[in-house]
Amino acid sequence: MATIASILNKTFDLAPPFLIGAAVDIVVQGDDSFIADRFAVSDPRTQLLVLAGLTVAVWLLESLFEYVFRVLWRNLAQDIQHELRIDTYGHVQALEVAYFEDRQTGGLLAIMNDDVNQLERFLDIGANEILQVLTTVILIGAAFFVLIGDLAWLAFAPMPVILWGTFRFQRALEPRYALVRERAGMLSGSLSNNLQGIATIKAFIAEQREIDRIGAESHDYAEANRAAIRLSSAFVPLIRVAILAGFTAILVLGGLRALDGQLDIGIYSVMVFITQRLLWPLTRLGETFDLYQRGMASTRRILDLLEVQPRIVEGPGVLARPVAGDVELEGLDFAYGDGALVLKDVSLQVPAGQTHAIVGATGAGKSTIVKLLLRLYDPTAGRVLLDGTDIRTLSFAELRGVTGFVSQDVFLFAGTVAENIAYGRPDASEDQIRWAAELAEAHGFISALPQGYDTLVGERGQKLSGGQRQRLSIARAILTDPKVFILDEATSAVDNETEAAIQRSLERVAEQRTTIVIAHRLSTIRNADRIHVLHDGQVVESGDHDELLALRGRYAALWSVQTGEEPRGADGRGPPGWTHGPDERPPVSTDTSSP
Repeated sequence: MATIASILNKTFDLAPPFLIGAAVDIVVQGDDSFIADRFAVSDPRTQLLVLAGLTVAVWLLESLFEYVFRVLWRNLAQDIQHELRIDTYGHVQALEVAYFEDRQTGGLLAIMNDDVNQLERFLDIGANEILQVLTTVILIGAAFFVLIGDLAWLAFAPMPVILWGTFRFQRALEPRYALVRERAGMLSGSLSNNLQGIATIKAFIAEQREIDRIGAESHDYAEANRAAIRLSSAFVPLIRVAILAGFTAILVLGGLRALDGQLDIGIYSVMVFITQRLLWPLTRLGETFDLYQRGMASTRRILDLLEVQPRIVEGPGVLARPVAGDVELEGLDFAYGDGALVLKDVSLQVPAGQTHAIVGATGAGKSTIVKLLLRLYDPTAGRVLLDGTDIRTLSFAELRGVTGFVSQDVFLFAGTVAENIAYGRPDASEDQIRWAAELAEAHGFISALPQGYDTLVGERGQKLSGGQRQRLSIARAILTDPKVFILDEATSAVDNETEAAIQRSLERVAEQRTTIVIAHRLSTIRNADRIHVLHDGQVVESGDHDELLALRGRYAALWSVQTGEEPRGADGRGPPGWTHGPDERPPVSTDTSSP
């Protein structure tokens, strides 16, 4: 429909030169004019009135179809922009976490926003321009060959030069606009990264340094644009020369024929007008192809992103009901990319309803186990089983619908407290939201907020303290009523009072649930049913708190570092492998990342 409207608009837009020719013909020919022959009107004054009526009709129709094509093309551009952005965003959300770890968020935002907008601009303007140029060439070309067939070639002679120049410019512009889009993505990524890290920038008085760095990237982007602009701007002046040649030829040769009486004055005036109407729109091909190249550079980036296939694909399976929550890791090996193994033959079982903790030095592989449990990654070897079912056979909704996750890096969305608590269960009632908040010991501080549960938390929850954000994340997980509760350093960034409150809430949450806790602070997991100690990607010790202290191994060493209590054997010496005497502190080589 948009295409038809564009063609009809251009058809009526080309009529005025013919109407001008008809007016000249009436004045010169009188009773023998074209209008007199076609409408059987002999009086020249009456002919002019007929011509005026035709003129009004042509202009009204031209205006009508211009309105129609603008509305249709712009709506089409908006529809395609919307659908493409949603398709791209939906595809990106289906990709595994590893994909995002290797890329800047701002670069992806540039593709989903700026690149999609570039395609919209081409559809808004460029598609209509191409259609109207083609319509002009076809209609005026037909008119030339009907009216002055032997001179028609003069008007079309510049076209091969114009088209050759257009495609040469197009090929030359293609790599330049690809560079423009690449620089735009880099700049967007840096801006996004800096806005997220604004507190760090201020803390290290790095504002001017970051302004200079962003300025350098913005300058590179501007330079890439300037290189494209210098070339694209040369197009129209060069094409004008070709247009001049065709226009001058028609003006002179057609004028000579009119003077010799071989060509009607009205037809000659039409030829002069429409020669310009034929050739002049071709100068806009430069701008149109400029939009086209920008749009195609963006489209290629969008399509490249859409071609990335997720390496972690959900299965069709579901768990047997009721879900018990029995978790087992069976011979897990895992490496990030082509790196060394982070986990090596890790096997452990967490019976339903029990609380198990995983501890170890930084880099031992604790958080990697969490990622495998949530199937953010797949193991290099081995299996993760939930109620005896390999989680790779389950749908994501089934797996993550029965697991609740609380991370040390809490992310809150820009919205109200209630909306953040209900994020995993948006249909929850106010009473259910309050129940989850009370269980997480968050109701007290929420009630003290200016608007209570309707208080806006700000971007990433920046209006709340770390402990408040952490308790909201616990309430968010509680509200989904998971059978398996996974806590990754949930108390690592809070003070002792907040830690105690969170610990109380977690103990209540753990009732009737399988709970897996990743912890640095050993005091928070001393009551766990079983504690597994990771070292260099392997489980080296397992047992409850007292059993592990009695072993006088790595757990005992970590406990001593954090509490100052040095476990002793019957001989009064420390755990095997310690080289210090009975009155010396444990060696500095143990993990001291927590107080």
